Amino acid sequence: MLRQHLPYFNSSRRVPLASRKTSSSSRSSANNTRPFLCLALLLLLILVVAAVFLFPPAIMSSSSSSSSSAAAVPFQSPRKVVKKVLSLSQSEGDGATVRRSIGRHELRSLDPFLLLDEFSVSKPGGFPDHPHRGFETVTYMLDGAFTHQDFSGRKGTIRTGDVQWMTAGRGIVHSEMPASDGVQKGLQLWINLASKDKMIKPRYQELESKDISQAKKHGVKVRIIAGEAFGVRSPVYTRTPTMYMDFTMQPGSHLHQPIPEGWNAFVYIIEGEGVFGKEGAAPASAHHCLVLGAGDGLSVWNRSGAPLRFVLAAGQPLNEPVVQQGPFVMNSRAQIQKAMEDYYHGRNGFKKASQWSST
Repeated sequence: MLRQHLPYFNSSRRVPLASRKTSSSSRSSANNTRPFLCLALLLLLILVVAAVFLFPPAIMSSSSSSSSSAAAVPFQSPRKVVKKVLSLSQSEGDGATVRRSIGRHELRSLDPFLLLDEFSVSKPGGFPDHPHRGFETVTYMLDGAFTHQDFSGRKGTIRTGDVQWMTAGRGIVHSEMPASDGVQKGLQLWINLASKDKMIKPRYQELESKDISQAKKHGVKVRIIAGEAFGVRSPVYTRTPTMYMDFTMQPGSHLHQPIPEGWNAFVYIIEGEGVFGKEGAAPASAHHCLVLGAGDGLSVWNRSGAPLRFVLAAGQPLNEPVVQQGPFVMNSRAQIQKAMEDYYHGRNGFKKASQWSST
């Protein structure tokens, strides 16, 4: 590359002796200046490389700058909000009020999720004796306390921050009633079971608030009900692969949470407002359910002056037919009819139904 800067020389060309002397002295001069020329070019190259790394905005095009900014997000395929549903208040149970998002006509289901209610109830209201078959209920207390009873004789109370993960399986009849004065608030999520698991024996997983895995990083706190965040994993076993987390973000904080590829996911905002999916999106506020599109993770920014609290849930789709009749969720109309007959006649998991009532 440096040869182009030297005088042209052709050994076959005949020149006078005097010219040869001049040419010889020229070559000598060129040979003497060559090291300085190489050094100058090397210094210039070093300066250019240093400028690229130390002052990129000054020398990069606008398209290069935007690419660098996009690379700062740790997801190759970030999940964006593809649907936004405002949960509206409606009556449910006995004197209870729920804000239903999943399970409304705007969002019938989000495989494997069947229903999401934000409930609010005071004594003497509640959710008296009722059956379930074919899915799981996850009750997460936000404030207050609820007492659970079922026809197998099980009884317990969950309080603020506690979780009850109940697998109804082939059948259960239970009640959920306020256990303290004032307004009791919480979330209840219904998760479908695969056809092979719909008739398994009922089981429970209950976690007190102090036993729920937690992590905190850069102004973001998370309670990990199921799944993993910030390198911390929940001990809860999910028969249908599921992640379920409660995030609280301080003003000015941001979050990048991985979500398994191929899983369906949503956000439910409990309080505050935030920007979800992409930085240029409009903020979303409390009581909105945000359905996330495909991708490998969710990014969130809290640009408000108040804390933002939301739950993030994701689950592996079952890709099976869903037929629901009230508290029964099966794969066919015939199975639903069978569930109703079993309940009314007290058989196949409902043997104790007719003889039991909660206290």
